[in-house]
Formats: sequence, C-alpha cells, structure tokens
Amino acid sequence: MDEQGSDNIKKWIVLYPVYINSKKTIADGRRIGAQKACENPTCIEIADCCKHLSLRYAIEPDKAYPRDFMQRGRVRVLLKREDGTPYNPSIPTRKELMLRVAELVPRHPGRTRKQEPASTSTSGASKSEKGRKKKR
Repeated sequence: MDEQGSDNIKKWIVLYPVYINSKKTIADGRRIGAQKACENPTCIEIADCCKHLSLRYAIEPDKAYPRDFMQRGRVRVLLKREDGTPYNPSIPTRKELMLRVAELVPRHPGRTRKQEPASTSTSGASKSEKGRKKKR
C-alpha cells in the first residue's frame, strides 16, 4: 500500500490466510478458534479488510506458507507506530487483528457476490432430486 517505510517492511507482522481459515486445524496453522475463523480467506480479502481497518499493509503474492507451500500469498501489516502506539486503537495486538479480519472477510463484497449463484444452484439440485423421487 505505502512505498515509504518499505525498507522496514520486514518488521511488520505477517498474516497468512491459513491463520484465520476455519477449514484448517491448529496443527495445520490456524491461530484462532474455528468458530471465529472464516472459510478459505484470500490475501486480497485480508488486504481489503486491513484497508477498511485503516492499517498499512503490503501484499506479498509470491510468498508461501511453510507448512502448506501450495497456499500462496501473505499480507504484511503495520500495527504500531515507531513510538509503540497502535495505528488503530481497537486493534492493539496481532491476535485482535486476526479476529477482526476473520469477522470482516465473510462480508467482503467479492465473497457475497460469489455466494448468490451458489444458492440458486442448490435450489436447482433440490428440484431435480424431487423429480427423481417421482419417477420411482
């Protein structure tokens, strides 16, 4: 997001999508409770949530999660200023950041659009099941 301070980007916290994925186990890398986590988040969704929370972030699409190298991408987030005060007072820790992002990802505009066609296809499948029952 910001070019200034990019030399200090290595000091920013790292947020992999696996950390807030409800489909993963703790052993796979999830870091918050499954009830509070969201299903299959992407780096773009996480970055948009950071933007919504007024946090500085940088997407690193080529980086992979070490335990699952097929999972590509991560987001670096700057939580605190140099004097130690948080950019967003409601998010003082990385755990709080993960919880807030996991709340926001299901409401992401791209995600709500994807779910609409899925709901219509499930209703179509139920009609075909009813048709099969009539043929018997």
